Amino acid sequence: MQKRTKIKIAIFVLIVGMACMFTAVVTDHWAVLSPRVERVNETCEAAHFGLWKLCKKYIYISEENFVQGHGCGPISLPGVENCTYFRHFTPGQDAEIFDYKTQKEYNISAAAISIFSLAFMIFGSLCLMGSCTGKGKGKGRDYLLKPAGMFYAFAGLCCFISLEVMRQSVKRMIESEETIWIEYYYSWSFACACTGFVLLFLTGFALLLLSMPQMPRNPWETCMDAEQDQVE
Repeated sequence: MQKRTKIKIAIFVLIVGMACMFTAVVTDHWAVLSPRVERVNETCEAAHFGLWKLCKKYIYISEENFVQGHGCGPISLPGVENCTYFRHFTPGQDAEIFDYKTQKEYNISAAAISIFSLAFMIFGSLCLMGSCTGKGKGKGRDYLLKPAGMFYAFAGLCCFISLEVMRQSVKRMIESEETIWIEYYYSWSFACACTGFVLLFLTGFALLLLSMPQMPRNPWETCMDAEQDQVE
């Protein structure tokens, strides 16, 4: 397979990874939390949240949906939903559900790191556009692929750190002695972030390798004499 074809495949995979990461950042289904339901034919309150927003959903539990000892939900059941944005820098009503001091620190960290990830994706895209649309050939254009690959790899790494911060946040809430939540799971926004991390990190690293000079084909051929592949 030619080098140019490999780079085109890498660019397509990066576009998918960026779409997954952007979807994860702007949506609020990273984690779903459910309290215990003790009685049937009552309304319970489940919650799902992301980096920026918390949504509470009031679900009516009928006899068909009631399971003794299980939590409220599933979240897909019909109900009234009320969403509010996290107040990262000023106290607010979100403290009713979360351990405010701890949760505030975790959410600020995860949100800030995700912004860094988006910034790295933008820088990588600018370098990639310069490589694909520039008038120069050979070394000039290949050189722009190197910072592009590094930026995308850094974006994937920031995504991973944001995922881990969010995971530790949910874990701390569940393990707290004062928590009302007995069940939790990570939802589709979290899965999008995981997919974005894998695609951005691995493909960014692969793009960096593709931008490296071609290795000598013969033992007596020096690196200076090796023929360079040109990316058109």
